[in-house]
Amino acid sequence: MKKDKKEKQSFTGVVQMTSSGAAFVITPDSPKDIYVPRNKTGHALDGDTVKVLIKDRMGDRPEGRIVEVISRGKSTYSGTIQLSKNFGFVTTDTNKMSEDIFVPQHKLNGAKNGQKVLVTITGWEEGDKNPTGEIIEVLGEPGEHTAEMSSIIEEYGLPMRFPDNVIHAAQAVRDSITPEELKRRKDFREILTFTIDPIDAKDFDDAISLRKLDNGNWEVGVHIADVSHYVQENSVIDKEAESRATSVYLVDRVIPMLPESLSNDACSLKPNEDRLCFSAVFELDANAEIKAQWMGKTVIHSARRFNYDEVQEIIDGKSDPLTKEILLVNDLAKKLRAKRMREGSIAFEKTETKFKLDAQGKPIGVIFNEPNEAHNLIEDFMLLANRKVAELVGKQATTPQDKQEKGKDGTPGKKLVFVYRVHDEPDTEKLQKFSEFLQKSGIKTNFHMSSNLSASFNELIEGAKAKPYENIINMLAIRTMAKAIYTTKNIGHYGLGFDFYSHFTSPIRRYPDLLVHRLLNHFLNTGKTTEDRHDMEEKCKHCSKMERLAEEAERASVRYKQVQYLEGFKGHVFEGLVSGVTEFGMFVELKANKCEGLIRTRDMKDDFYFYDEKNYCLKGKRKGLKFQLGQEVTVMVKKTDLVKKYVDFELV
Repeated sequence: MKKDKKEKQSFTGVVQMTSSGAAFVITPDSPKDIYVPRNKTGHALDGDTVKVLIKDRMGDRPEGRIVEVISRGKSTYSGTIQLSKNFGFVTTDTNKMSEDIFVPQHKLNGAKNGQKVLVTITGWEEGDKNPTGEIIEVLGEPGEHTAEMSSIIEEYGLPMRFPDNVIHAAQAVRDSITPEELKRRKDFREILTFTIDPIDAKDFDDAISLRKLDNGNWEVGVHIADVSHYVQENSVIDKEAESRATSVYLVDRVIPMLPESLSNDACSLKPNEDRLCFSAVFELDANAEIKAQWMGKTVIHSARRFNYDEVQEIIDGKSDPLTKEILLVNDLAKKLRAKRMREGSIAFEKTETKFKLDAQGKPIGVIFNEPNEAHNLIEDFMLLANRKVAELVGKQATTPQDKQEKGKDGTPGKKLVFVYRVHDEPDTEKLQKFSEFLQKSGIKTNFHMSSNLSASFNELIEGAKAKPYENIINMLAIRTMAKAIYTTKNIGHYGLGFDFYSHFTSPIRRYPDLLVHRLLNHFLNTGKTTEDRHDMEEKCKHCSKMERLAEEAERASVRYKQVQYLEGFKGHVFEGLVSGVTEFGMFVELKANKCEGLIRTRDMKDDFYFYDEKNYCLKGKRKGLKFQLGQEVTVMVKKTDLVKKYVDFELV
């Protein structure tokens, strides 16, 4: 923070543009984001690092103007080009850019009027209203599957492909297991081991082993692909994985964190093949109480690859050579789950909607993936491993001999740096609004603000089960929660009710898990972790940021497919539920396919409707008719827009 001669404060921060053209500058030097009016943003774009000068205050919020763009956050955009005689303008797909990009004729590179394109900004002179750019790729026609999916990938800055040097390095990785490597590991190859994954999974990064011990207890091993053995720190593969930070699951494709030769082959825990793992092994009694645990490097041999449906059929009574083992592991998982719920975990459950696509990528059907016991079986053992790994290192920070190692901020010293997955307590104000909202929404619930909030949330979720609005309640409850993030500073995980939690179980698709593997391995060998705290915290921030970006891209791909799917149902009538209410209309989720669209208040002709903010509903001025969250309505598909990705409904 600096002050100029007029004693005005200047800050350096990152721009977050709004659809109106105004912006907020987020800076660690100001407790509040700095508001910048549309006419004071200069030539800044969303994601840019800028210098902002504080001019005034709007109540508690400071207001300023951007005086310098220090660095661009992004220079390439997807959009639609409109051609004139000697130039073109690209209207970008993002609603966070209010100015079109001017493209001179010699930079059009063959783009035709109305096509979807990629454009890179080449400059923005001081007196110019618009930035200047160059077309670098023609994506195709608006609304076309390939063009729109490529547009989403580019809009969120996701990588289209791996660099050649990364692919070559991955292909050169030896996946054969040497005798020397086997000697360094605990051998689980003779112990029954199996994987349970989605039916369409290409990579298998976790496996379960089971055996009965002489004392009557059960040994359950959670075996995770040892990615750290194949991906060496600071290698080109590692740097690319760190940059990506996560695999991204779009409707029609996966953008993987690791090249396919690693993710789907060398690291994947394929059946009937020896595979290297990092394992967390637990001795459990008949009540699923942990009597002993061990963590370290192993070699396994998976005897069977199950999918979730197959395991669920066994749980439901179908005969199988491994029926006894599956039922036993499931029984232990149920006991772990019951204990976890008693101790404060919240049981959020949301139906996952997937589209069945034809050869051209067009949606021809909707598939609902409901969580079942087979999913819970795997989830509870993965949660156990994640929790116990974090505890093993995290609890060392509280021992007397480590107190002198703590830094000025009270966090553990250098030797105990670790990557945690943390989830803060809900904001009291948000909770209060959520509670009031439920009371006035028309949905009958038993949610109440109390000292045992997790129990109250579970009562709410349980009460909504099998109700038409179950999905909506789960979605709204999740929105009241803080975002889970990665950090070196442990505060526990509120949603799970854990004092210590990390991500250990998916290093093929999450970079934080790979970091945890490296830190844990060093800790097991030396009793210390040697990474620099500041550097590791920066890596955590990057991973958290990329996780949010991946989620946004995934939602955008689903929205596009919803619009494309409903395009074939124009004029059709559906039953739905009001899933959101705003001053400009109400969102409706269709019961048949979970697709969502908007009924605009201007299209509701039977009355003049206004948004009753106090009671969270749309209300007719003359007749007093109300529309509230969860209310059943009948709608007709009126309009679909594949480019802007929205659906308009009409109230029937």
